[in-house]
Amino acid sequence: MGNRQRPCLLPGKLTAAMSFVNPVNKSICLEQVCESNYQKLLKLIPDLMAFEETAIGLAPHHTTLHLEIIERTPYTLTVELSHCFDRNQQEFMAPAVKIRIYRDAQLAEVLSDHARAGVGQVFKDPGLSREIMNYKWRLNYFLQKWLDHCLKKDYLFSSSAEEALA
Repeated sequence: MGNRQRPCLLPGKLTAAMSFVNPVNKSICLEQVCESNYQKLLKLIPDLMAFEETAIGLAPHHTTLHLEIIERTPYTLTVELSHCFDRNQQEFMAPAVKIRIYRDAQLAEVLSDHARAGVGQVFKDPGLSREIMNYKWRLNYFLQKWLDHCLKKDYLFSSSAEEALA
């Protein structure tokens, strides 16, 4: 590897590591990741479709997860999922991932996250299909790894902190 250092896989350094995961057929892999993310979201938040506006996920000795319902249509649900690293919710919410859930197709696709804008804001030229696919891949692969992390922590979600503690 010469002088190049390998990226650290510590939290916050995952973005650098994602560049090493580069499947040959991203469109098929992206669909599989979106299917997997849908299943993982429902496993993490079993009552996801029932929440009206917000929900809180608590796990012993771990930061709080916050879910906000942004938009609900007959076939989709758009949510924002984030960790709260301070008691004051407005202090530090990250990664703040905006996700569109396609209920009929059973897919969950990242629209944007706290560090990156949505695909439509970044790529104005639809002819840049390879770059668009790479961008979408990075966003959704990040969500997959974050959901894996959250699932290991046994979060319980409810519409309020009091219910989650009960």
